[in-house]
Amino acid sequence: MIAVVRTLLFYLVFFAGTLPMVLLAVLVSPLSVAWMRRLTRLWGDWFFLCARVLLGIRLVVRGAVPQHAILVASKHQSWYEAILTLHLFHEPAVVMKAELRRIPLWGYLAARHGSIFVERAQGGRALRSMLRAAKAHRGSGRPVFIFPEGTRVAVDAAPDLKAGLYALYAALKRPLVPVALDAGRCWPKTFAKRAGTVTIGFQPDIAAGLPREELEALVRDAINADPRTCPVRA
Repeated sequence: MIAVVRTLLFYLVFFAGTLPMVLLAVLVSPLSVAWMRRLTRLWGDWFFLCARVLLGIRLVVRGAVPQHAILVASKHQSWYEAILTLHLFHEPAVVMKAELRRIPLWGYLAARHGSIFVERAQGGRALRSMLRAAKAHRGSGRPVFIFPEGTRVAVDAAPDLKAGLYALYAALKRPLVPVALDAGRCWPKTFAKRAGTVTIGFQPDIAAGLPREELEALVRDAINADPRTCPVRA
């Protein structure tokens, strides 16, 4: 019961702060993309603060968070780590499902921020579209962030990786940082969230230029490792 009440309070406070931030970002966006991106990062900070204070979810980050032109591949168990990308990274270019682009106002801002949208039902056409959008970020110096399993998965689940991971890796010709996490234990798909500690582990870089089978094996092992004990990048 306490968890339900805390979750209700979290959503009320978080969305009350979200609305003015989104509206201000929409107004600022035509004038300055840089300021719009600062506001979206402020929104990520607001989410982190609300989760910490109202839900009692603490965060431990192990390893250095990359802020340069690199590919980041993360485990995906909840919306917690999805929104947290805007708190941890300065200007990430996040690969996300195209349905999110249709959310009023938020979808517009995500596109202006430089998100890379994927129409998952379109197969090869979607892959080609994703690669075109990703290549536009080659000279931007921004990290490209992807959830290689394609969707949220249950705690301890380790499905095969989607083809988009290797396609991005080969096209961008960048090293890759695998990320392990355990956010699903505090942020389950059910309504009530649980107080506790989320650990995110940024692991050592995987070099560019590996063959697909080797790359996917390394990434799959790394993102499914225990984030509390896995090796981390300096």
